[in-house]
Amino acid sequence: MTTHLPPFDWDIFCCVVDNFGDIGVTWRLARQLKREGNIAAHGDEVQVRLWVDDLASFARICPGLDPAQDGQWVDGIYIQHWHDTLPTDMTPARVVIEAFACELPAPFIERMAELMASQPKPPCWINLEYLSAESWVEDCHGLASPQRVGNQSLNKYFFFPGFTAKTGGLLCEHDLIAEREQWQQDDAGLAAYWASLGLPPRQEHELRVSLFTYESEALNSLVESWCQSATPVTLLLPLGRSLQDVLRGAGLEGAITTAKAGDLLHSGNLTIKLLPMTDQAGYDRLLWSCDLNLVRGEDSFVRAQWAARPFLWHIYQQEEDAHLVKLEQFLDHYLSDLSDLADLPAECAQWLRRFNLALNRGEDCRELWAQWPRYSAIWQQHGRSWSQKLLRDGDLVTRLVKFLESRI
Repeated sequence: MTTHLPPFDWDIFCCVVDNFGDIGVTWRLARQLKREGNIAAHGDEVQVRLWVDDLASFARICPGLDPAQDGQWVDGIYIQHWHDTLPTDMTPARVVIEAFACELPAPFIERMAELMASQPKPPCWINLEYLSAESWVEDCHGLASPQRVGNQSLNKYFFFPGFTAKTGGLLCEHDLIAEREQWQQDDAGLAAYWASLGLPPRQEHELRVSLFTYESEALNSLVESWCQSATPVTLLLPLGRSLQDVLRGAGLEGAITTAKAGDLLHSGNLTIKLLPMTDQAGYDRLLWSCDLNLVRGEDSFVRAQWAARPFLWHIYQQEEDAHLVKLEQFLDHYLSDLSDLADLPAECAQWLRRFNLALNRGEDCRELWAQWPRYSAIWQQHGRSWSQKLLRDGDLVTRLVKFLESRI
């Protein structure tokens, strides 16, 4: 039976890489566009279609999704399984987003070219790039790349998320900061949240840490430090790639093969709570609740910044250590205005840079962690001012809609 679909305002294509990074970003984008991206000239409700090649991975962060269905509605967004055969009645949306250079299917591009010949305003084609703090993205952001399709020429526009006014900004829902503030100031709500995870309320001097990283030798020494800490440390650890390194660092190698979500493990003054994968709203609440967040990739990295808490970024490793250059350039931005916040800003900035680099190089972190009591308060203060700074020129969807206003 043919499903009659409405005309779409937004088509977003996502090829799942590294399980949750690319789909995490595009799912957040799709939901925000549905709620806030009202560019429909006809004034009707915005319609968003998300094309995804790996529904099984997507379902792990979107519990309402059925991986067996080729097409389905979830949270008001139409999820289309992207495979070799495209729907015969497919009509491209008014804006087509190619996320992270995933390359649109040729028949879809051909259909876009047909619309260009028959409509005064053909679909606008956006290549949403990976987030980068590198200076060159300012020069490339918004540039058009002509694409020849038959007798037609389509422009593909490069849109770079970033940390400056000359880039596309970062994904941030309009009500996110207010929700975060309400959550972090609600002591009773936080106690109920910890109870929902099987934990008691946070003790006065206890440190609670979330960890969602790749594998790293640095985790062994960091976890050893937590085991030997003078104050209690509770580690919230979603099951994933860092599990073995964490348990080895805690001297709990025997639990590696039997560890499961819900387990509560102890080693010295460290308590480890193993968590199942959660949806994106649940992950945000975890970041908001912890004193320190270790994050990876792009999506969790950005959400840690909106949490306004201290965080360490485990960036995706690239050949010839190209990722370390990207990390350094982000840190240049992140640490640039720390000097206004404390008596020893230069020392704190140097410590934060060394700490991030040590995590990404797999180096021993014990001496770095020993400085946490000295610098954690200023780091916390900086996290709040940084999240405010990032929104001065608007979030990504606001900038994207503004960019499109003259093109559709």
